[in-house]
Amino acid sequence: MKKINDSVEGPSLVIMAAGMGSRFGGLKQITPVGPSGEMIIDYSIYDALSAGFKTIVFVIKREIEQAFKQHIGNRIAKYADVKYVYQELDNLPDGFVVPEGRTKPWGTGHAVLSCRGTVDGSFAVINADDYYGRECYGLMYDFLTTTPSDDRLHFAMAGYILENTLTENGYVSRGVCAVDDYGMLKDIVERVHIELRDGQAMFTEDGGNSWSRLAMDSIVSMNCWAFPAGTLEHFETLFSNFLSGDINPVKSEFYLPFAVDSLLKANKADVKVLKTADRWFGMTYTQDRDIVINAIHSLVQKGVYPERLWKK
Repeated sequence: MKKINDSVEGPSLVIMAAGMGSRFGGLKQITPVGPSGEMIIDYSIYDALSAGFKTIVFVIKREIEQAFKQHIGNRIAKYADVKYVYQELDNLPDGFVVPEGRTKPWGTGHAVLSCRGTVDGSFAVINADDYYGRECYGLMYDFLTTTPSDDRLHFAMAGYILENTLTENGYVSRGVCAVDDYGMLKDIVERVHIELRDGQAMFTEDGGNSWSRLAMDSIVSMNCWAFPAGTLEHFETLFSNFLSGDINPVKSEFYLPFAVDSLLKANKADVKVLKTADRWFGMTYTQDRDIVINAIHSLVQKGVYPERLWKK
């Protein structure tokens, strides 16, 4: 991988890395899985830079800043323009205060909103602990650099096949999508508890008292999005409306798919679904680590990645 050019321009890649890995049991963003100690985030950044991205924006919590920079950020800064923003509980629109009893930030939509003032142009968004495959970065970069701007917001999302995104070790959260014949998103519903039960994808909304089936070939969002310049201003308005609504002030979260769906239904945006057959994998649970290590090893053996991503 070559070092960054002096001239940095084009869309940014925003990486949501503020989660502390409560189900995984540790700081999974810095858990090594590659043959030379690489982490999942290394492969994501390597693929993004290969696709054309030059600016990487990490969304982190201040309490993990030192460890994050030591293990990831300082190394990547040799190859990309690296910026940091901090997802903080009290980063709220004017007129709002943190509710009593609230201890954690407000979800993925809030994480992206933390980039206000740092990200001015177009940008893509991914999770730090998800491996998305190589294809999505090229799709996102091409969309962001070729889609003309007009009075309407033009978004894109990488659409994954549900079967390719499940783990056998517990439950996952996915945005389940309805897509029209032209490849445009019609609707997205966040299912926060999906798991494999007897070989079928099932979800529950009542703590497991009842279960509903999802088709294994459903198209789902993995929080891999592309947004044009000006999107964050719209997200801020939606977040204010969210905070003013009938929410649980201690537990409710402002999900990124919720923000997208709200603009879609208000006819202010459209969303192109960029389908990919790549297989997702990630470390939601401790038991997932061996699966990820084996998958990365296989990709290295096939020549998809070099044995060492970054030169010393």
